[in-house]
Amino acid sequence: MSSDVTPTSKPVKTTGLHIGEAEPGCRKVDPILIADGVTRTFGGLKAVDVDHVEIPRGAITALIGPNGAGKTTFFNLLTGFDKPDTGKWEFEGRSLAHVPAYRVARMGLIRTFQLTKALGLLSVLDNMKLGAKGQSGENLFRAVFPFIWRKQEEEIEAKAVELLTRFKLDAKQTDYAASLSGGQRKLLEMARALMSDPTLVMLDEPMAGVNPALTQSLLDHILDLKSQGMTVLFVEHDMHMVRHIADWVVVMAEGRIVAEGDPHTVMENPAVIDAYLGAHHDTDLGATETENVEAIKELIDDEQ
Repeated sequence: MSSDVTPTSKPVKTTGLHIGEAEPGCRKVDPILIADGVTRTFGGLKAVDVDHVEIPRGAITALIGPNGAGKTTFFNLLTGFDKPDTGKWEFEGRSLAHVPAYRVARMGLIRTFQLTKALGLLSVLDNMKLGAKGQSGENLFRAVFPFIWRKQEEEIEAKAVELLTRFKLDAKQTDYAASLSGGQRKLLEMARALMSDPTLVMLDEPMAGVNPALTQSLLDHILDLKSQGMTVLFVEHDMHMVRHIADWVVVMAEGRIVAEGDPHTVMENPAVIDAYLGAHHDTDLGATETENVEAIKELIDDEQ
C-alpha cells in the first residue's frame, strides 16, 4: 500500500554514513549492527543469503524488497527468533550468535512485529509495564516482599504513563489491549519497545494495516526515535514513506542484498526496479509490487 502521507515537518537527513561507493555490503563509518555470511534455508529454498551488511548508527535505515525477499526472516535471525544455517552477526561489537531473543532485547536491540504481539487480556498499562527490564518483582523470592520492589514498580508505571501520553494512548491505559484498533496496537507495541531504553529499534512493517488517520502519528514517532539518539531499522513497502524518512536504504531480493544507498539513488537503481518488476521471472507479482513499481517511477519523476 502506498500513501502520500509525509511527516509534519521535513526530516533532517543524516549523510556521510558509508565509506567508498554505495554498493551492496559497503562499509559504514560507524556501524551498530554487522552481519557476515548469514544464510537460512527452508527445504530447498534459500530464504536468506546475506554476504555482508552493516547498519549505520544514529540513522533511519529502510529494508525494502518485494514480498518473499527474506526481509522478515532476516529480522528473525538478527534478533534471535530463528537460527541461521551459517554466518555471524554482532551488535555493538558483541556477537549475537546463539544468543536467545530475550537476551538480545536486554542488550538494547528491540524489535516489533508485522502482526502485533499485544497481550489482549491485559490492560494497555500492564502491557507497557511488561516491557521494562530488570524488574525486581519478577524474582520469585523478592516477589513476596513488596517493600523491595514497590518503589521500582511506581517508577515503571510513571514511565509507562508518560510514554502512553506521548503516543496519545493514555486515555486507553485501563482498557484491554484487545479493544484497540490495529493502528493503536502498532502504537502500543512501539511505545512498549521504548520501556527498555533500546539502542536499536527494528520495526517490521510498522504501517501495515494501519488506518491512514494514524499513519501520520506513526511516522512522527519513528522520526522521534532518531531525534532521541536511537538507531532505527525498519521493513516497509510504502515507497513514499521510505523516501521521506529513511537516511539509508538496503534492498533485498531472493534473500540477497542487491542494492544500498540513499533513498533517491536507490530508487533509480536498475537492480531495484528489476527486483520489483521481476525482470528475470514470468510470475505475476500482484498488486502490491505493481503499486510499489508505480511509486518508484513517481518518485523518480518527482526528482527529475
